[in-house]
Amino acid sequence: MKFTDGNWLVREGYQIHFPRLIHEVVEKDGAVTLYAPCKYLNHRGATLDGPLLTIRISAPTDEVVRIQTWHFKGEKVKYPTFEVLDLAKSVQLEEKNDTLSFTSGELKLSISKSNFALSFENATGRLTDTDGKGLAWIEGPEDKTFMRGQLRLGVGEHLYGLGERFTPFVKNGQSVDIWNKDGGTSSEQSYKNIPFYLSSKGYGIFVNHPEEVNFELGSETVSRSQFSVEGEYLDYYFINGPTPKEVISRYTELTGKPALPPAWSFGLWLSTSFTTDYNEDTVNHFVDGMADRGIPLSVFHFDCFWMKEFEWSNFIWDRRNFPDPEGMLKRLKDKGLKVCVWINPYIAQKSVLFDEGMEKGYLLKKENGDIWQWDLWQAGMAIVDFTNPAACTWYQNKLKKLLDMGVDSFKTDFGERIPTDVVYYDGSDPQKMHNYYAYKYNQVVFDLLKKVKGEKEAVVFARSATTGGQKFPVHWGGDCDSTYDAMAESLRGGLSLTSSGFGYWSHDIGGFENTATPDVFKRWTAFGLLSSHSRFHGSSSYRVPWNFDDEAVKVARHFTKLKNKLMPYIYAQAVENNKTGIPLMRPMYMEFPEDPICETLDRQYMLGDSILVAPVFNEDGIGSFYLPKGKWTHLLTGEEREGGIWIKEYYDYFSLPLFVKPNSILPLGKKDDNAVYDYLEGITFRIYGIDDSGSARRDLVDAEGDIKANVTVERMDHTLSVKTNIRKDQYQIEVVGKKTIPSGSSSNETVLEIVREKQ
Repeated sequence: MKFTDGNWLVREGYQIHFPRLIHEVVEKDGAVTLYAPCKYLNHRGATLDGPLLTIRISAPTDEVVRIQTWHFKGEKVKYPTFEVLDLAKSVQLEEKNDTLSFTSGELKLSISKSNFALSFENATGRLTDTDGKGLAWIEGPEDKTFMRGQLRLGVGEHLYGLGERFTPFVKNGQSVDIWNKDGGTSSEQSYKNIPFYLSSKGYGIFVNHPEEVNFELGSETVSRSQFSVEGEYLDYYFINGPTPKEVISRYTELTGKPALPPAWSFGLWLSTSFTTDYNEDTVNHFVDGMADRGIPLSVFHFDCFWMKEFEWSNFIWDRRNFPDPEGMLKRLKDKGLKVCVWINPYIAQKSVLFDEGMEKGYLLKKENGDIWQWDLWQAGMAIVDFTNPAACTWYQNKLKKLLDMGVDSFKTDFGERIPTDVVYYDGSDPQKMHNYYAYKYNQVVFDLLKKVKGEKEAVVFARSATTGGQKFPVHWGGDCDSTYDAMAESLRGGLSLTSSGFGYWSHDIGGFENTATPDVFKRWTAFGLLSSHSRFHGSSSYRVPWNFDDEAVKVARHFTKLKNKLMPYIYAQAVENNKTGIPLMRPMYMEFPEDPICETLDRQYMLGDSILVAPVFNEDGIGSFYLPKGKWTHLLTGEEREGGIWIKEYYDYFSLPLFVKPNSILPLGKKDDNAVYDYLEGITFRIYGIDDSGSARRDLVDAEGDIKANVTVERMDHTLSVKTNIRKDQYQIEVVGKKTIPSGSSSNETVLEIVREKQ
């Protein structure tokens, strides 16, 4: 939200009050409270008639400083609040001359006492600072008030994150409102709004407000990033890095690490699509058609019309098309498939659940006690009130019947268009609940899956989210068109989301709206099967590959099998995400923060720590990508390319820029017909470009996510030593570009004599 009119004027109707100095400092319980008047105190009378800001500095964890600021502290506390870890670490206070310094780990906040200003630094130097306008209380029209924080944007500093945003990947110059909306992928609106951004300077800012937060990122004032909320209170966290991975890891320590999705969820999902006609015969035709064409399938998804029209959600199979749902589910599962069904938190008036929910008080109400209803989406629909524990249990019991029937997962669609003219059961503030509703909704479903299926089997396919939603994977990118433009904007959204602490992200392969050309579909298939999660889904047409052309079938088979062979690598990266919060799909800057060229790249990404993926976004088949410095190797062809350059070259539909970075061990599984198998049996270690005196290590997991083994490679001059705690007869070693070392020896250590490359 903008409050100024150019550099010198304040917008009409607003008055901005800044803290001018620190008048008093109080230490208590490891935190420090500062009292900052908004005018200079030249005499005792100046203490009268003016605002005084109360500023509390604390450290919830190491390397994090929390700054809470109040104007009027007597406002009634409003709920909900984000679930944020607070270990109540003590900030170290030092007062020297005119400066107060607060230290948490290597993060240091300095505040000038006589002329209020903030400065943040770590071991690498100054990260950012403010002038006297770094905090403000603002009087606005209609008796509204606002709190604002502001930080300096350095020369060349780039900002990322703020949820799944389809606008330019680097957020500088943008005005961003943190307010969930159902707006598709071609607008500034977002299904997943996260009040957290990450800076290329090596820090992150988390604004701890579930309600609407307005960000001006080098927009209102081009040399400042700022954030504001309505009211009398501002709460934000300054998170130290210094690397992007460390910032993300600390942010997810505060707000929650992503759960580990089951291994089967990384395989290929196939959907009935949205408005298409389907019944059990159609489903079997698609499932058997995939099998007949050799395309491994892991999950079959039933979209909206598994329920009867006008009755979403009733959680009852439409027996006109599915007369024997129990038998059908068993037959699908006998084919080795998992089953997902579409749900949402809305109850249509025609649903059998409407009267029941209304009678028991489980639906959102207006202030006069009427049920809140509208006709947008479902006729007369109401919304489940997830602040009512009994409503949560009621909703879960309806879903449990489906799980007992054989369903394995739920696509938790919608949850963005949540009204604010309602009353919640527990008295929650409707403004704060608008975004937070997505958290409650997905938490209710995810908790049920954990309880019934087990913690290692729980996974949803969610569209809406807010802070903390990363704990309930996975999320997909919503409604996109079937064009290269939409494909690129989807990727921008995904990389923005993973820059916001989300470990996994998917998208509708081929696009959702309309129908892609065979060309776009084949390119999107490669992209989709090199994303963390992969799903064929659309709106008005079936997304089975043979509906496009024969080559699309071959492309789908090729990349599905490739992903399955990569599962020992992919699932180990997922286990790492569960521990550290570092996303599986990550922007280039996150893996190569020292390379300034990587700071703006949004058409390529790293899949884990070793594989670079650059989808092709044009009908000419030209891959345009950047390789950071080092010798990279194409995963499919073995071709070596020296990095530090931008490359443009042609790729057919069975390839794309897919490079393994140097000093990598890439474990490849023995099987390609399923995403779940014994990842250690018959595994191949591909060793890529271990530099002189270089080394690499890789943990190896099973399909349950448990670390079972590891492999280490070290190189000294011309000798390459490979050590692993797997029996030698269970694995092979491929030194890429050199030779294959066959299995057979009983030793667990292999020493390879390799002639050094010519310089």
